[in-house]
Amino acid sequence: MIEFHNVYLSFGQKTIFSNFNLKIKKGEKIVFIGKSGCGKSSLFELLLGFKKPEKGNIIFKDKKLDASYIWQVRRQIAYVDQDVSFPNQKVFDFLNFIFSFKANKHLEFEQNRLISVLEKFELDYNIINKDIGELSGGEKQRLGLVIAILLQREIFLLDEVTSSLDKKLKQKVVDYFMSSHNFTVLSISHDPEWLEHPKAQIYNLELKKWVV
Repeated sequence: MIEFHNVYLSFGQKTIFSNFNLKIKKGEKIVFIGKSGCGKSSLFELLLGFKKPEKGNIIFKDKKLDASYIWQVRRQIAYVDQDVSFPNQKVFDFLNFIFSFKANKHLEFEQNRLISVLEKFELDYNIINKDIGELSGGEKQRLGLVIAILLQREIFLLDEVTSSLDKKLKQKVVDYFMSSHNFTVLSISHDPEWLEHPKAQIYNLELKKWVV
């Protein structure tokens, strides 16, 4: 489904990836680990087209990732990071704004579906009436995940998305994304709830190898 083929990427004098190869199959649940600066977030940025490899190719569904193809790829990916930067407006207004995008107009904004997903992550439906600026870091993280799920994307890129959650909520989030859903999950995390899940495949980007 996704292949990094002989990818080279550097910043200044620092090499992040050199002849990097990785294949990701549909439906896999991969957790990336490694010290800061080893390329975890850069891997996501390459896949989203925000960074371009200096050498090598990225293949997505048998097609080379390039400027003419990147928007089709992004429509299939949901990206959520730990900071979850939202505009300061009411949650309901922001949800309507997200669903007004051309890429999302084919989706129906269903209230029952919203309530169901909010409940999975212990968020009260009344959160939609709150200003985003009033929300805690943990509430913003969970709201970001809720929106990603409602957008019905195939692939989830999750960058430390449980960092502000307590152990119980971490486990709920992990169980949801690691369950039998058909989507592909690429997660960056050192939380044991991710690493110890039986379906997690762990890849150490610092060492560029799978952890058995």
